[in-house]
Amino acid sequence: MKAMALRRYGRTEDLEWTELPDPKVAPGEVLVRVKAAGVNPVDWKLAEGRLDAVMETCFPLIPGWDVAGVVEQVGFDVTEFAPGDEVFGYVRKDWAQHGAYAELVSAHVRLLAPKPAALTWEEAAGVPLAGLTAYQAIQRTGLQPHETVLIHGAAGGVGSFGVQIATALGARVIATASERNHDFLRSLGAVPVAYGAGLRDRVRAQAPQGVDAAVDFAGHDAVDVSLDLLDDPSRLASVVDPEAAAKGGHYVWVRPDRSGLAALAALADEGRLTVHLDRVLPLREAAEAWRISQGGHTRGKLVLSVPGR
Repeated sequence: MKAMALRRYGRTEDLEWTELPDPKVAPGEVLVRVKAAGVNPVDWKLAEGRLDAVMETCFPLIPGWDVAGVVEQVGFDVTEFAPGDEVFGYVRKDWAQHGAYAELVSAHVRLLAPKPAALTWEEAAGVPLAGLTAYQAIQRTGLQPHETVLIHGAAGGVGSFGVQIATALGARVIATASERNHDFLRSLGAVPVAYGAGLRDRVRAQAPQGVDAAVDFAGHDAVDVSLDLLDDPSRLASVVDPEAAAKGGHYVWVRPDRSGLAALAALADEGRLTVHLDRVLPLREAAEAWRISQGGHTRGKLVLSVPGR
């Protein structure tokens, strides 16, 4: 199969378009013909060796944990899927090597769910990691209908999902972002406020009694600002700042979750979750996608399209 891979830890320019053996299909796994693969900052951070202390990595390394595609083969004990099924998933295994930047990827059935019918291949590939991150962070806050939630970094890939998930739950969303993204956030149902100096006062203007919950997808001073606006620090979740836990809130590192994927798919098929694609590039241009991601100014998701062979 063709894949984008690295022979060792390295930089963006070390990604190679190469031929590698097709993945083996273990018991409990399926082989997926990749139609599209999502791009996330963790992909290039893994490639640079930043996760070496916590994750075994084998080379050649095919990056990518977000996939949408068609089941081509099933393990001998698999009953959950059949060849021809359309699936999507967060295919993070216990070690890093066989990722989604390839024509084929093997994945345990617990990492996959049926693809939302309402989404294109590229849109579906943009959901798993970012969507599950937002979903799990919001769950951790215990957000309820009719409550007010403050979402930091709301216009990015994760944040835009967070806004939609909270809105679908029936919450009122106050969302921080740069001015250029305010119309986008209004279209998702949020009340936008500009980040930066004076943020507390701008949020207070929209929620004089403070907020019921807060989710940090941005970092910087988001945790401290949120704590000033919350009565209960346990209603805070951050996916950026580990110090959130020491301050009474929660630090969230996304986990694969088939039921969460199914919940996100249901929202998409009900028309309550859309995927904004910042850009779709061919698989061979993965290095360019990484350069765009490293710039830190994407709105929504970057996705790689994978041509059939």
